Amino acid sequence: HRTLYVGARMPPVRQSHRHHRRHSQKHRKGERERDSAPTEQGYHCKSHRSPSQRVQVILRTQEDEEHVPRHLFSELDEICVKEGPDAEWKETARWLKFEEDVEDGGERWSKPYVGTLSLHSLSELRSCISKGTVLLDICANSMEEIADMVLAQQEQSTEFDEHRRAQVREVLLRKHHHQNEKTNNLLPVVCSFADVSERQSDLHLLYKPGEGFCRALLLLVHLSECLSFSYQPKQSPLVLLPPLRKLKMGARFALANLAAECAAERCGLCFWGNWLKITCRAQAELSFLKKIPNGAEASNVLVGELDFLHQPIVAFVRLSPAVLLSGMTEVPIPTRFLFVLLGPEGKAHQYHEIGRSMATIMTDEVFRDVAYKAKNGADLVAGIDEFLDQVTVLPPGEWDPSIRIEPPKNVPSQEKRKMPGALDDSASHSTLEKHSGPELQRTGRLFGGLTLDVKRKAPWFWSDFRDGLSLQCLASFLFLYCACMSPVITFGGLLGEATDGHISAMESLLGASMAGVVYSLFAGQPLTILGSTGPVLVFEKILYKFCKEYTLSYLSLRACVGLWTAFLCIVLVATDASCLVGYVTRFTEEAFASLICIIFIYEALEKLSHLRDTYPVHMHSKLDFLTSYYCKCEAPTHPSNETLRFWESNKINVSGIAWENLTVTECRYLHGEFQGPACGRDGPYTPDVFFWCCILFFATFALSSFLKKFKTSRYFPTRVRSAVSDFAVFLTIVIMVLLDFVVGIPSPKLHVPHAFKVMGLSRGAWWFINPIGPNPWWTVLAALIPALLCTILIFMDQQISAVIVNRKEHKLKKGCGYHLDLFMVAVMLGVCSVMGLPWFVAATVLSITHVNSLKVESDCSAPGEQPKFLGIREQRVTGLLIFVLMGCSVFFTSVLKFIPMPVLYGVFLYMGVSSLRGIQFFDRLKLFLMPAKHQPDFIYLRHVPLRKVHFFTVIQLICLVLLWTIKVSRAAIIFPMMVLALVFVRKAMDFCFSKRELSFLDDLMPERRKKLDDARNEAGEEEGVRLAGSSWLDISLGLLDCPFLLHSVQPDVGKTSDLDIPKQSSDR
Repeated sequence: HRTLYVGARMPPVRQSHRHHRRHSQKHRKGERERDSAPTEQGYHCKSHRSPSQRVQVILRTQEDEEHVPRHLFSELDEICVKEGPDAEWKETARWLKFEEDVEDGGERWSKPYVGTLSLHSLSELRSCISKGTVLLDICANSMEEIADMVLAQQEQSTEFDEHRRAQVREVLLRKHHHQNEKTNNLLPVVCSFADVSERQSDLHLLYKPGEGFCRALLLLVHLSECLSFSYQPKQSPLVLLPPLRKLKMGARFALANLAAECAAERCGLCFWGNWLKITCRAQAELSFLKKIPNGAEASNVLVGELDFLHQPIVAFVRLSPAVLLSGMTEVPIPTRFLFVLLGPEGKAHQYHEIGRSMATIMTDEVFRDVAYKAKNGADLVAGIDEFLDQVTVLPPGEWDPSIRIEPPKNVPSQEKRKMPGALDDSASHSTLEKHSGPELQRTGRLFGGLTLDVKRKAPWFWSDFRDGLSLQCLASFLFLYCACMSPVITFGGLLGEATDGHISAMESLLGASMAGVVYSLFAGQPLTILGSTGPVLVFEKILYKFCKEYTLSYLSLRACVGLWTAFLCIVLVATDASCLVGYVTRFTEEAFASLICIIFIYEALEKLSHLRDTYPVHMHSKLDFLTSYYCKCEAPTHPSNETLRFWESNKINVSGIAWENLTVTECRYLHGEFQGPACGRDGPYTPDVFFWCCILFFATFALSSFLKKFKTSRYFPTRVRSAVSDFAVFLTIVIMVLLDFVVGIPSPKLHVPHAFKVMGLSRGAWWFINPIGPNPWWTVLAALIPALLCTILIFMDQQISAVIVNRKEHKLKKGCGYHLDLFMVAVMLGVCSVMGLPWFVAATVLSITHVNSLKVESDCSAPGEQPKFLGIREQRVTGLLIFVLMGCSVFFTSVLKFIPMPVLYGVFLYMGVSSLRGIQFFDRLKLFLMPAKHQPDFIYLRHVPLRKVHFFTVIQLICLVLLWTIKVSRAAIIFPMMVLALVFVRKAMDFCFSKRELSFLDDLMPERRKKLDDARNEAGEEEGVRLAGSSWLDISLGLLDCPFLLHSVQPDVGKTSDLDIPKQSSDR
């Protein structure tokens, strides 16, 4: 019978030292050892430390080189002597992070899964550690020495005499048979392509111990790698390797073949007949070793039943230093820990579960650290007790124990278990990081922020080019070049229509190339992509209309406005006005980003629908009358005055034209009319073209999305999947272009200007425009008024896009430079104004897509573990290449003319949809349609009432609708002002939501953050005084003075253990 009190633990708080005497270091050390000494009934009653507090004390001890925790690979080997005198240790399970078992057939590993342990096996493990032999920091170089030390700790008795001691020693030294060492067949019937194609270049594989097949094979594989020209080893463990790199190609191949024949001969195989078997045999081991982090060590667990034993033998060994034991571990890494459990026959399953518990607990981050720093067995017991405190129990009648739990996508941090007073997830979330970093701190000096940006980015300048030398950057460049080309050309065409040819596609290409190259080279955040925006086009239309009405020179007045705008932007840089970006919280960011993404999606669908006007569809045709359908060109029966003037000016003889023989283009040029049942409003029906465009459009979107997710599929090796994912959009464009070429339907193609041609009518020499020109002098001063509005437009577009790119979720390491970014935009704005080129600012969707295409994930991940997001590949190469190639596009017309426009529209749709992912606003929108029981476990749903979440979302949705309404109306020129108004809307929401609710739903405004931090600090001090010295919920129940409580909380596993383990001594 056991008494067990269950309570919720409170996070421990810092003890006050006001009423305590100072003790010497020796006294404190002795006190800790007395507290950590276990008694027969549990912990000493005078110690009021919980297991978590004891573990935190252990982890705070100073580390030396031999006690620094490292990653552990755990392997469980079992033996059964009943199998005969030739019984070997057989590998049955392994752990790198999650458990993998050898399936019953013994031919393959199971899928990684979360190991489920019984409380009984954990209690038995605790009993084994507390009563068994614990050897810490012993120095041994072989398994023989370890076996002798372990057996020396076993007490001599009639049941365990010298003969049985020798038998146990002989069992401990038996050979270890690993799962990938097949006894009958070296290769399964099917050797997958993925296994064959994996390669391993880590030289530490050459340290594989032992003789026979494995060592010869590994020597062969690595010698072949070393003989290739692409192999550049970091360090050479073999004296033979440096001279090998100097050999010629023929000598290298000859030596590689010799190594292969030697390996085959040592394996007793025919080289030519079994080379494929050898290769496949090695790849399983090599590919698994790639997943083990550098510097990892092994924890070997040996359990089994012996028919000649009458009582269990238990030993926990920590080696110092770690030793590479011959043939002990599946992979060649040194062994640090060894757990041995050998007992009488009849309890094999029990031993297996205890071994699983030991191996699983060794992969726990906190217990692993305890195992490295433990000074005696009591510290290990404390680590097990702390592990038991964190265990979650599943009722046996409510789940199936045979189910293997899939590894989670994200594992919570274990730091709160290590650090005293660590906050839980909700509390740590409330402790907000600064929304604005040091880049947005006001300096109080002219150009102080710009100077700091230059100093911050200068040390990274050359690394920005070195880091761009990767395959991922090449994929990003090819994708974004195609994505940037079409909007720039389209924007130039629309600008040409709005300005009657003063600025067109040629100027747009040249301006984008110039501004993009300079920005990529010298900007503070080169990940931002410059592009054309809708508000700029609206501004250009209004300015041109004004000049046309008052007979002013458009390009001259535009140059004045641009120069004033550049000057005002430089003034903003000089006064550190970018610090105001700190008031742009997630509320404003998401509203702006959502609007731009929706515009991309809407315009992609709109452009597709407009193709129906160009290529009309006969909606109600009858298949039986297809033979009678026709469409021919005829002279207009009632020509308009415009048509008559056209004929007269071009001296066209209408009566002498064979109208029925004209092509569609000629008929339209001569202002003819289309007549017939197969004619639409502006030409013949061409349904195949429109529907083919729809197929290309949606196929591009679907294939891009599929290939981008291909990295997480189960097919092909990791490198192939990563390459396909990186080149997803580029591969899609290539596939669609080839498909369009093979099918042959004349879909509309990308039109690129084929020569540098000046379209402007008022340009001076060398494309430079006189700011005054034919305009009156007062227009220079009057241009200041529209320049103020243009400055707000440029500032808001640029800085909000920069804030989205520089989010802390992207884990940027090289810092950002808001002041430097705005300065470079201002400089290029002035240059483009004087040259009569379009203005370019940060393009939100293109910048988000650029960042998403450069995400870096961990290469080394345990089986079943999701790759960790490490950050963004910060470099300048991709942006530089994009805009350099854009300027050279006039020379690639022969290639670019094959790209169908619907394919580019599909790319726009993909960019808009993919950029919406991760925006919290859309996650909250979907909550309106979800019942409460089906809603995801978002952190803000735990701490904010659902009605408040919906209220916050409705306000954001109303703001988004208003922005969209203004964007598509004639008032689009005030769009930047409305974006700025979102900051004031967010400020007003402080009166509708509490600071705590806003901390979960949004970022806090700068002045509010300081007040919240002060309030939290005061509350923390009051709570610390009230609960000083206590860490259990039962304090509030008045049970502080009950020492039996702590005694009862720890289960008396020693009395309930099924293993009769004799008490052994523990040495260090």
